Amino acid sequence: MSIRVLGLGNDLLADDRLGLVAASAIGRRFGDRVEAVCSSTSGFDLLESVVGATRLLVLDTLPTGAAPPGTVFEVSEDEVPALQGGSPHYVGLFEALRLGRTLGLAVPAEVVILAVEPEDVLSVGGPMSAAVAGAVEPLLDRAGAILSGWLAAEAAAAPAGACTSHAQLS
Repeated sequence: MSIRVLGLGNDLLADDRLGLVAASAIGRRFGDRVEAVCSSTSGFDLLESVVGATRLLVLDTLPTGAAPPGTVFEVSEDEVPALQGGSPHYVGLFEALRLGRTLGLAVPAEVVILAVEPEDVLSVGGPMSAAVAGAVEPLLDRAGAILSGWLAAEAAAAPAGACTSHAQLS
């Protein structure tokens, strides 16, 4: 099984770098127990970032306008409404996942999105806003809890004491 953390964003755009910063921090905290991937790509290029994972935790900003900047959201893939008809001009994460499933690719069966309401995703350069920077630790704490749960579930599902060799004892 493969647990992957996918940090999405653009490190040149103020708050939009949040996913990249958070995924890097998760990579340092969990080491080789999870795969941390940072991506500034979009469209069909996202397939490369999701194929081969059994569980996917996405870290990103999500400008809803419905919550104050710095608010952390947690949603599953199923909770994000699909746009009827999609768009011929934009392919995002969910479209890439649907395409991967349609093509029979090994895309994750379980996807959780942790996102933060940004304050500024348009300014080039400069630091993240104080509200979004303040949400990094709570986001990492929640991500850590999700990942620890997934790792525990994988460990519980692994056969105990299984042999890996057919060598005969003399």
